[in-house]
Amino acid sequence: MARDQLGFLEAFTASKLGRNERLDRVSSEVRWSRFETLLGRLEAEGAGRPPYEPLLMFKALLLQHWYGLSDAGLEEALNDRVSFRRFLGLPLEADAPDHTTVCRFRNRLAAAGLVERLFAEFDRQIEERGLVLKQGTMIDATLVEAARGRPPRGHEDEALDPDAAFAKREGKPGATYGYKAHIGMDQGSRLIRSACVTPANVNETSVADGLIRGDERAVYADKAYAKAERRQRLKRAGIKDRIMHKSWGGGPPLTPWQKRHNRLISPIRASVETIFAILKRRMGYVRVRYVGLAKNQAHFLMLAMAYNMRRAAGMAK
Repeated sequence: MARDQLGFLEAFTASKLGRNERLDRVSSEVRWSRFETLLGRLEAEGAGRPPYEPLLMFKALLLQHWYGLSDAGLEEALNDRVSFRRFLGLPLEADAPDHTTVCRFRNRLAAAGLVERLFAEFDRQIEERGLVLKQGTMIDATLVEAARGRPPRGHEDEALDPDAAFAKREGKPGATYGYKAHIGMDQGSRLIRSACVTPANVNETSVADGLIRGDERAVYADKAYAKAERRQRLKRAGIKDRIMHKSWGGGPPLTPWQKRHNRLISPIRASVETIFAILKRRMGYVRVRYVGLAKNQAHFLMLAMAYNMRRAAGMAK
């Protein structure tokens, strides 16, 4: 249904109606045809009324993430905001996708395993534009509450989400029941180069190597990622080790050099927290939206991609 020519009603509206500078920048800078090719792999949704074009639905999901909307909230916004319709290429007189259509499309996207390929595609685009600096990769993780209520302690077998888990928040009272979101951020550009979700009780260090791309000049991380084998791999690859040191229980205390190393790295590494603040406060990622690891992994990659698109558009100003 998306197309370039104006609809009947749009021919009579003011030229500035529905203009949104941020959305216009994203529209002009992203190479949508590449996404359209990937999305063409989705099968048509049965007989009857033709489905909305996959690219239109993909753009609708991006809007949902940028503005922290529920499926019902997205449906309402598409029926109300001209700027959203303009971004989708949806004529004013056309029906907008309803919330069930949005949900079905998201499920199909995840089931087809396309979200990873879509994320990788935009990663290629920002590299081609020279936006990825590769000065260093900053890895970190944050806890996110489950979509469903937590079970009583000791009754995890009664959980409504079998993939969620309890985890203690370091330095804070209580525990989180849910998932842990991990990212690898490009130093300087603050673009997300890698992302994944695990149950909350998975240790950060167990997924850290998958967040390192191998083409960065350094890797920054807090002491939770301190591991001798990782330091050796970085050294062999010619990547600077900027992981903070920790003193192991019963082992020797940190040397003066290690303490100085930590003091120098800590304020640099802390910039990764800005991304988590944006994801949670601006994009609504205060808790996962879905039940199950697979759906939440797909959702987090979509969220990371949406963040990167807005970030890249801002960098190009």
